[in-house]
Amino acid sequence: MNQASGNNISSVISRFGKRLQSFIRRRVNSEADAEDVLQDVWYQLTAAVDTQPLEQVSSWLFTVARNKITDRYRKKKSSSLEDLLAPDDEQAGAAFRDILLDDSNNPETEFLHTLFWKTLQEALQELPEEQRSVFIWNELEDIPFKEIAEKSGTPVNTLISRKRYAVLHLRERLQTLYDEIVNE
Repeated sequence: MNQASGNNISSVISRFGKRLQSFIRRRVNSEADAEDVLQDVWYQLTAAVDTQPLEQVSSWLFTVARNKITDRYRKKKSSSLEDLLAPDDEQAGAAFRDILLDDSNNPETEFLHTLFWKTLQEALQELPEEQRSVFIWNELEDIPFKEIAEKSGTPVNTLISRKRYAVLHLRERLQTLYDEIVNE
């Protein structure tokens, strides 16, 4: 399949489309995600057909799909400060966010803001320096991973992993505060 004709791509889509879509659908959370991954696979197929021969199309398609699913999962797992403010219970998470993002000068809200930031600072101090630094740079100072990688000489994937560990620790540490605020 090293010819770039539309007929070859169309035949591959009609031959593998349903099976590939079913494969993807079983591995993602929603139909919309499955459609996005499938479109990414078809897009990569059109690009690959022009640049390289695809000897085993079936194997290639399913490998690309698996990689796209993994990439999507990693992106969604990318943790952030927003994740700390959005626990699993969406309604309660929204209430927690509303309280923390409320900018009225209400004394109770000011107290909760102060308590949140104090607890966050204490939890940050418990982290290893590398995790703490990447979390602060990326989340609080809004420095992109690529820029942090260039400055520190650390690969982007390592930085993402460190930040993820930091967020997991911070989420666990802030859970008690979250429970107290939401359940008051």
